[in-house]
Amino acid sequence: MLTIGIFPNIAKPDTFNVLTTIIQYLKAQKVKILLPAEAADAIEYSDLAMPRNMLKDHIDIAITLGGDGTLLSTARDIAATGVPICGINMGRLGFLTEVELPELQTKLDGLIHGEYTIEERLLLQAMVKQNGQIMNISSALNDVVITKGGFSRMLRLKLFIDNTFTANYQADGLIIATSTGSTGYSLSAGGPIINPNLKIVLITPICPHTLNARSLIISGEEKVSINTSATNTDIVLTIDGQVVHHLSPGDEVLIERADYSAKLIKFAGKSYYETLRTKLWRGD
Repeated sequence: MLTIGIFPNIAKPDTFNVLTTIIQYLKAQKVKILLPAEAADAIEYSDLAMPRNMLKDHIDIAITLGGDGTLLSTARDIAATGVPICGINMGRLGFLTEVELPELQTKLDGLIHGEYTIEERLLLQAMVKQNGQIMNISSALNDVVITKGGFSRMLRLKLFIDNTFTANYQADGLIIATSTGSTGYSLSAGGPIINPNLKIVLITPICPHTLNARSLIISGEEKVSINTSATNTDIVLTIDGQVVHHLSPGDEVLIERADYSAKLIKFAGKSYYETLRTKLWRGD
């Protein structure tokens, strides 16, 4: 029996109604459904609950119900298991999600009958070296960002690629993004748009104090290290804009390709470039 795990953002106002529609439809198609326990209990579906740390090992497909943020957090949580993810958009933009609400039933049928393809997206692994000790922080589907906290003083960041000193930035921060994340924070900071099927990494400075700073594109196989040599005591490392880790002066951030990828479900007839036009290029 096909087992689908649904990861809803219960903060969205219409989540309960849409989730109920999905559950009723999938049950009628003899599909087993599981929900993370904390979400199931909050919306009175406790009969479908399973602890989140166990759920990812008992499902064939994951559905996220929310926006890009819901998909990003779910991807970090379950990507290592190899379970493919289908995002249903209930947010404003939903650039990473695949399904809009008006096409919900058609796409659910596609999931049930296996009428989809899977795109494997590069994930980054972020670590922090502090006092000679290396701490694993998190994987990232979109980006790893080093930025200042509440103070207005700029950061001084030294960039090394494969142990070779590459650049010295005086800036508000530095974004290390996957090609998937090129349409996120990096785009807002002036970085290029990259097709997500390319397994490359994009390094974009945030408000650099120079006239010639540009984004740098490197291979996904190369390892990045950034030395926070500033005297600032308010330095923040963020993962996909969701995981936050506070850094100290002298900490070294290590970023490399994760040992696994995120598997995103895609349906026929949807082009990445059409999504760019309809969701990001709104000039027409």
